[in-house]
Amino acid sequence: MKLIFLYGPAACGKLTVAKALAALTNYPLFHNHLALDAVTSVFPFGSEPFVRLRSLYWLSMFEEAARQDRPLIFTFAPERTVPDSFIEETRAAVEGHGGEVCFVELQVSPEGQMQRVENPDRKASKKIHSREVLQKFRDGGGAAYRPIPADLVIDTEALAPEAAAQAIMQGLSLEPLAQPHVMYPDPD
Repeated sequence: MKLIFLYGPAACGKLTVAKALAALTNYPLFHNHLALDAVTSVFPFGSEPFVRLRSLYWLSMFEEAARQDRPLIFTFAPERTVPDSFIEETRAAVEGHGGEVCFVELQVSPEGQMQRVENPDRKASKKIHSREVLQKFRDGGGAAYRPIPADLVIDTEALAPEAAAQAIMQGLSLEPLAQPHVMYPDPD
């Protein structure tokens, strides 16, 4: 089991690259906003219950996927409300069941980030979607997080999403699953 852990700043293309990678590999995609949307529907972002439940949601999914030998793609935006222990806890949850975590850093320049942040799909997904909010987030240290070791680094300004996904697949020697993940399979 491999957990493909895509991380990088807001508007670097994490979800777009993850979707392209999922299409190539047939791996399930567990993107960051699935947990954020679930937990913020009840608790404010950054509150103690939010931080605890978000981590529990993430780590429980990783551990069960590893237990079931189910590869997984995950997107992560490092920021200050994530506990410093999260990377080690992720490794422990996956490696404790014989899996492997592959960290892929997606990079974008500050100028590229500012250009992308106002894409309409970001607002629809409840992500940071304005230059002003992004600047306030940066200025307030919102993106501060300890360094994460990268097994692979991808410049999302140099590569289109499909090419970035192809580079990840090749760089990590990923083998596609025979069947794509489907939420509700057709009856036989």
